[in-house]
Amino acid sequence: MLFKPDSTDDENSTAPRKRSLVSRVLGRMVSLLITLVILGGLGYLGWLAFQPKQNGGGGRGAGARPDLPVPVLAATPQVHDVPVYLDGVGSVRALNTVIVRSQVDGKLLKVNFVEGQDVKKNDVLGEIDPAIYQAQYDQAVATKAKDEALLANQKIDLARYEQLAATNAGSKQQADTQRALVAQQEAIIKADQAQIDNARTTLGYTKIVAPIAGRAGLRQVDQGNIIHASDTTGLVILTQLQPIAVWFSLPQQQIMRVNAAAAKGQLAVDVFGNDGVTVIDTGKLTGIDNQVDPTTGTLKLKAELPNASYQLWPGQFVNVRLKVETLPQAIVVPTSAVQRGPAGTFSYVIGADNIATAKPVTVTQQNEHEAVIASGLTTSDRVVTTGFANLADGSRVVVGKDDGPPAADLAPRKRSRNPDGKNPDSKRGAQGDGSSKDQGKDQGKDQGKDLGKDGQPDGQGKNGGHRGQREHSEGDQKGQTGPAPAPATGGEASGGAPKAQP
Repeated sequence: MLFKPDSTDDENSTAPRKRSLVSRVLGRMVSLLITLVILGGLGYLGWLAFQPKQNGGGGRGAGARPDLPVPVLAATPQVHDVPVYLDGVGSVRALNTVIVRSQVDGKLLKVNFVEGQDVKKNDVLGEIDPAIYQAQYDQAVATKAKDEALLANQKIDLARYEQLAATNAGSKQQADTQRALVAQQEAIIKADQAQIDNARTTLGYTKIVAPIAGRAGLRQVDQGNIIHASDTTGLVILTQLQPIAVWFSLPQQQIMRVNAAAAKGQLAVDVFGNDGVTVIDTGKLTGIDNQVDPTTGTLKLKAELPNASYQLWPGQFVNVRLKVETLPQAIVVPTSAVQRGPAGTFSYVIGADNIATAKPVTVTQQNEHEAVIASGLTTSDRVVTTGFANLADGSRVVVGKDDGPPAADLAPRKRSRNPDGKNPDSKRGAQGDGSSKDQGKDQGKDQGKDLGKDGQPDGQGKNGGHRGQREHSEGDQKGQTGPAPAPATGGEASGGAPKAQP
């Protein structure tokens, strides 16, 4: 049998459902409203925090006040002649290098130089046994003497034959034949003289002389060895160090500039030392290569320097600068005064009312210290050199005095102590970091006690005490800002570490 539900029961069951749905919708709306309020508050706080940065724009710091002048340092442009240099990297080479070889074969009897010695031209560096070559010379001299005696006899015979032929007592043919024999003998004597000269020269080669003035290198052949003219190593290598040569390279874009400067006169070349700042020698440009190296795109140049102090050595790499011209009466400012922006280079110029104004400038050249200004500044201007952090166009500035850079301490200063021997900073360090001191002391004591309670031998208990003492001292050192105080007494350190019971 089916029963139809009563309508009153349905209304009673749906009423609670509607009330719960309404309450959930209202709860969501309230939470959404609260969230919007929180987000709006956070946005307002962020806007307030960002507002000072917007007002202080144009290069000012976040904490800078726009009504306060910016402290800066300033300088006045100077006018003087400025040399123009081209920088390059090169290597030092000996102006002349000679491998001293023997020109004859023989036994090396003497070596008359010391390795690394400066020798002069025609100094005897070594001597070869001359016995064989002296005998050849004597033989040539004797042959000439024999031929000269024969020539004298032939000349006497010629005089007789000419007298007989003149009186028709003798044949003219015989006189002519004798005259030819005399001429032949004179030619033989000239050949003998040539043999003598050859033998004398060969004999002179037994003394090995220095062809140039320079410095001797390491000896290649020791005394007593047989030396040959065909030896490739030779006896020694001589290098000319005074003057000395420097080969360096410049980019191929500078060829026209160097050629134009070289056509006007001699160009000066400076060589820097190991620090790259000090000029150790100055010479002249002596040669320009006739072609560009295609592998590097550079042009080789050669300079000659006096090298009076032997600061340049063959094979050494050096920095070189070539002076190509001089800019007369150029306006020069410190390099720090030139700033770079999106529109190019500019400088802050201080007006009469101490207002800094950015002016565009044209820079001809600059280095680490100064910049040459082609246009944009005059000698009456004042340009800012230091203090750009809070500076902007139109800012008011206050110009300070440049007393030079502060001298840096080579070592920490010694901290003074009170007359009673205590460090005044140690008290502050003990008060500020006393927790670390107490922590080290308690940790040492606890470790000593734990080792003793664990039933370790007596020695281990002592070690625990000593370990606690070490950590106690470390805690003292960490807790102090000044020098370490006097070490703790042994009784205090060992008192916190009882001996372990057996």
